[in-house]
Amino acid sequence: MPKNRLASPPAPLAGRAPSAPRLAWLIGPALVAGVAYLDPGNVASNMTAGARYGYLLVWVVVIGNVMAWLIQYLSAKLGIVTGQSLPETLGHRIRNPWARRAYWLQAELVAMATDVAEVIGGAVALWLLFDIPLLWGGVITGAVSIVLLLVQSRRGPRTFEFVVIGLVAIIALGFTFGVFLASPVAGGVAGGLIPRFEGTDSVLLAASILGATIMPHAIYAHSALSRDRFAPPARAEDPGPGPRIPVSLEKLRGISTDRLLTATRWDVTIAMAIAGTVNLCILLLAAANLAGVPGTDSLEGAHAALDAGLGPLVATLFAVGLLASGLASTSVGAYAGAEIMHGLLKVRVPLLARRLVTLVPALVILAAGVDPTLALVLSQVVLSFGIPFALVPLVALTAKADVLGRHRNRVITTAAGVAASVFLITLNAILLWLLLTGA
Repeated sequence: MPKNRLASPPAPLAGRAPSAPRLAWLIGPALVAGVAYLDPGNVASNMTAGARYGYLLVWVVVIGNVMAWLIQYLSAKLGIVTGQSLPETLGHRIRNPWARRAYWLQAELVAMATDVAEVIGGAVALWLLFDIPLLWGGVITGAVSIVLLLVQSRRGPRTFEFVVIGLVAIIALGFTFGVFLASPVAGGVAGGLIPRFEGTDSVLLAASILGATIMPHAIYAHSALSRDRFAPPARAEDPGPGPRIPVSLEKLRGISTDRLLTATRWDVTIAMAIAGTVNLCILLLAAANLAGVPGTDSLEGAHAALDAGLGPLVATLFAVGLLASGLASTSVGAYAGAEIMHGLLKVRVPLLARRLVTLVPALVILAAGVDPTLALVLSQVVLSFGIPFALVPLVALTAKADVLGRHRNRVITTAAGVAASVFLITLNAILLWLLLTGA
């Protein structure tokens, strides 16, 4: 049986709802893509926001997670219905080769910025846990990511999903345990739900949180993960232009698109609930325990303060969660980068060669002695500027009947996607103006 497709179970009887075990069997791609929402960049941005501003930016985490649900569902729907990833679809539709290369370049830079955050986060965790120098920690993180990618390519997407979901469980435990020992102030949390800023730095952190929450590479990756799980090989690898929805697609994969989309909504809901809860717990942990404490706006400072204030168990679990976050997210980021190159340029670079190249920027930053937390936060700002280039085409394509047929977005869905795009683009424009004017 091919490893990149589902078995072909008999079609369900008309009118009968899928049984719970079968529905659960279809869940997985969103949980893998959701790792992008739990990467070290999220940890650094949310921890810094809580330590500097307390509960001020709680609303950013909440709004970001709501928008992320819609965006990830649209990405998965595109991959399921068309049998193609977002980069593949754009590669067919952008006819001008220079425009396609320019789009690839910005997407590739975003993927590299993602790698910077993930590798640095893994390196910091190894340093906190085992005193391994940051540079060697980065090398180890990159090596483990290669192993995880080999699991995906040789054992299939389902095995890869199980490995990544196991790491997600470790991440969730590591970053939420401390909140139960030192509960946040309910009034502070409620006040943090009111949208507001306090100066340029808070806007910078808000953009960083959104860049870490709604990550462009997660949009590219989720459509590819859904394609690999649910689309027949003939459609997943079809390089030619033309209609994206052959009438035989459902027959080829032996399962209805409606059923897959129902499972995907559950998949995305579970993944975003986990990611949103963990991200909020990180910010609340810092707001309740680290606000105003000198040096706690860095990962190493936060770790030391957690050790001193809540004990070595909380601090160790925090570092273990950070390590699992770096290992899981860097493999998903590398997967997305390979899909971006293949979909837009029709080029496949050997896995090892590509991974070694994309590791270079992170290793250079570690070798140069740049503050790791600052590098993480700034990398998330770069990601925030890459969001419109992935989000706007995604909303536009999923609203087209010639792309998704009867599964195209409803008017209200498209309106929500447009609103999310406008909000993110506006926030980035304000951030750029503040940085340039020094306001």
